[in-house]
Amino acid sequence: MDIQRILLFAVFAFSGLYLWESWQADQRLKHPPLAAQSTASQQAGGVAADVPGVPTAPGEATLPATSVSASPTASVPETVNDNGSSNIVSELPAVKITTDLYTAEINPVGGVITQMALLKQPDALDKTKPYYVLQKNSERTFMAQAGLTGDGMPNHRTTYEVLSTQRELKDGEKSFDLRLATTAANGDRVEQILTFHRDSYVIDVTFKIIGTATAVAPHAYFQFARDTKISSKRSAMAPASYIGPVVFNEADKFTKVNFDDLDKLAADPLRKPPFTSGNNNGWVAMIEHYFVTAWALPDSNTTQREFYARKIGDGLYSAGMLLPMRSLAPEAGSEVTVPMYAGPQDQDTLKALAKDLNRVVDYGMFTVIAAPMFWLLNFFHNLIGNWGWSIIAMTFLIRIVFYPLNAAAARSMGKMRVVAPRLKALQEQYKDDKQQMQMKMMEMYRQEKINPLGGCLPILVQMPFFIALYWVLLSAAELRYAPWFGWITDLSSPDPWYLLPVLYAASAFLQMRLSPMPISDPMQARMMQMMPIAFSILFIFFPSGLVLYWLVSNVLQIAQQWHMNRMLEREAAAKT
Repeated sequence: MDIQRILLFAVFAFSGLYLWESWQADQRLKHPPLAAQSTASQQAGGVAADVPGVPTAPGEATLPATSVSASPTASVPETVNDNGSSNIVSELPAVKITTDLYTAEINPVGGVITQMALLKQPDALDKTKPYYVLQKNSERTFMAQAGLTGDGMPNHRTTYEVLSTQRELKDGEKSFDLRLATTAANGDRVEQILTFHRDSYVIDVTFKIIGTATAVAPHAYFQFARDTKISSKRSAMAPASYIGPVVFNEADKFTKVNFDDLDKLAADPLRKPPFTSGNNNGWVAMIEHYFVTAWALPDSNTTQREFYARKIGDGLYSAGMLLPMRSLAPEAGSEVTVPMYAGPQDQDTLKALAKDLNRVVDYGMFTVIAAPMFWLLNFFHNLIGNWGWSIIAMTFLIRIVFYPLNAAAARSMGKMRVVAPRLKALQEQYKDDKQQMQMKMMEMYRQEKINPLGGCLPILVQMPFFIALYWVLLSAAELRYAPWFGWITDLSSPDPWYLLPVLYAASAFLQMRLSPMPISDPMQARMMQMMPIAFSILFIFFPSGLVLYWLVSNVLQIAQQWHMNRMLEREAAAKT
């Protein structure tokens, strides 16, 4: 197999990989449609029967035959009555919160966060609108819910009294609280406190039980409930990132619990979930492209917790954790606080919040290369301040690292170009004896110390970096809408004016002129001539940052090949 055939094989394998990934993504997203909901249910933040029930503490209830539990100890009933009342609650106006990074809507029914619009993160389809990381409407259902377990204890269907009047983070303030209160059936006062912080997507959710009218040992649950719909569109050439629940703990490490898994668990209650439920560490999250919502305690907090994930209806799923309330002084009650993050997958921020939370960034099968590549890109970005120039700087560094390999390949290709007239003469001389012609050509290669496969190796070595950068550009939230220069305002999207693909085509044609063409196979030569056009058409649909990387790499290769060709020509002239 010669250089050109290997190169063609790499191109077709690369294209086939992404066609396969796109097909798999399409299959993964085929789920039952979301059941119709009433207007009252939508505005109440999920109080009708289509919203998940309340998980109960170990030993409080028996697992119904139709429900799914993450473990035998954590029963998750499908329905619940709010302190003896019906499941339908009257419509209540949402509490609207504004901070420097987002606006949110909290329903007094359960303190459910029904909407969270990220002011500095544009929507994928309309850049003039913010991205809604949480929302509950006729289009999507994705909410953050919390409550207490036990008879008569308030849950995410209980109506709270809103105590706080402040709705906006004021200038100079680092944080403020929204306080909600209700009375449990046993007479204890229960407060739910949501704390909003400046320059942060973290909302601290606290439950306080004030008074001990009766002996209770309540647990608190914190969960997300969502459908399978996605809120952004991607290029047809882009494999979809994972969407769904993830659980992390020291026993299982990072575990994806996709919606298909939850469908199977719902169909077979005796089936074991793919993660360990009881742990004194870890977090639970829902992830989608570029964004994550997570309940994540600090690493120093070793409170015992139970994780669960389940299907709760047609097209609806939930994932969360269950924790015991921390006892305070006698007669003072108990409390528990869990931070909720809902925002972009900023890797430095996530890593600081909880151990391995940054792993929610999905690089697919190329994580081993893509993660270090992002680290390198981020390093250059901290120095330069622009992701486009950082890609160019990284390209230079990769070329320097592989300079010896590229130099050897350039020398081999240059020698092939120098001896091309002699090879053509051999072809004419032995045109009727293909076997003899091949023997004479191999003999010439040995004499001239030419490796006919040498020019292909650098391309094959670069291909994993090319694919890994592709995943970095598609998965790293830091590169979402990242501008470079002039018309390139989003390195994660295709070039809107197609200039980079055209420039690549020009560089590819120039590179082809500097390289020897196959002389023994005219059909193969024509295919090689068509490759720049084929790649340019393909690059129209690829992220502009990826095309920029390949274009700069091509230009550097051209410069190196031109220099090597001139040097070899001088050496050949000196011998004669």
